[in-house]
Amino acid sequence: MIVALAGGVGAAKLLAGLVTVVDPSDVTAVVNTGDDLELHGLHISPDIDSVTYALAGLDNKATGWGVVDETWTVAENLKAIGGAAWFQLGDRDLATHLFRTQRLSEGASLSEVTAELTAARGVRSHLVPMSDQPVRTRVTLAEPPPGEEREVAFQDYFVRLGHALPVASLRFSGAEAARPAPGVLEAIAAAGVVICCPSNPIVSIGPILSVPGILHALVARRDRVVGVSPIVAGTALRGPADRLLRELGHEASALGVARLYAPWVGTLLIDEADESLAGAIEALGVRCVVAPTVMTDTARAADLAKAVLGAI
Repeated sequence: MIVALAGGVGAAKLLAGLVTVVDPSDVTAVVNTGDDLELHGLHISPDIDSVTYALAGLDNKATGWGVVDETWTVAENLKAIGGAAWFQLGDRDLATHLFRTQRLSEGASLSEVTAELTAARGVRSHLVPMSDQPVRTRVTLAEPPPGEEREVAFQDYFVRLGHALPVASLRFSGAEAARPAPGVLEAIAAAGVVICCPSNPIVSIGPILSVPGILHALVARRDRVVGVSPIVAGTALRGPADRLLRELGHEASALGVARLYAPWVGTLLIDEADESLAGAIEALGVRCVVAPTVMTDTARAADLAKAVLGAI
């Protein structure tokens, strides 16, 4: 069994490559839900949906998020009548959120709804939220603009404010009371390899680790955990991971990622552009493997998946 700790786009790309080189049913992805939000009365799980769409072959590769061949009739009409349109939901994507919200209102757990949605999309891998209890990433802005709260929800920071404002701190609201979703700890304990996908270490992997029990389970399997650095040559390939690392006191480099992950990641894959950092990473007690990590297409993602598996 292969377990993957997954955030959004980077994880979706790697997992789409992984399932071309292994039996998809052997893959369990534990997905971040710290990004989840309620909007228009709907429960939206962006990272779960990004991974689901990618594994179903429905992802919009042009945008990196949402559904391919999307239409925007509802969003355009909502904007025209003055509704909240800062978080765009396409017409096909809305069906997912409507289904999820209805099933949750009927008493189903997020794990159960995720299993139903992935089955309906023909996804053979097992996708599970990190927790069935709500854990929400809250962002404290270093210098909030006039009229803005100092602490905002993650999607307000990331989408509405364009992740353009410096961050002073983060917290994962609800984590103390959360429990790992059913099967998460058992999957980690039984895994032949645990992959930490090239997701944002702070806001994609961080919330997963905040759920009590998950970090302890990973530490116990450290020699089977392989991470992929999302920072290449000091830069995040997508999103604000590099800026968040610096703003929160970490080094925005593959070495900085290694320092964060060293307690629970035994092996770290870094890009060829960062080969000079390999020695410093290994000095932390983290085995370092150098390989091409930039996934420009599914074939490159499959090659990276092979390198990850080969590291164990």
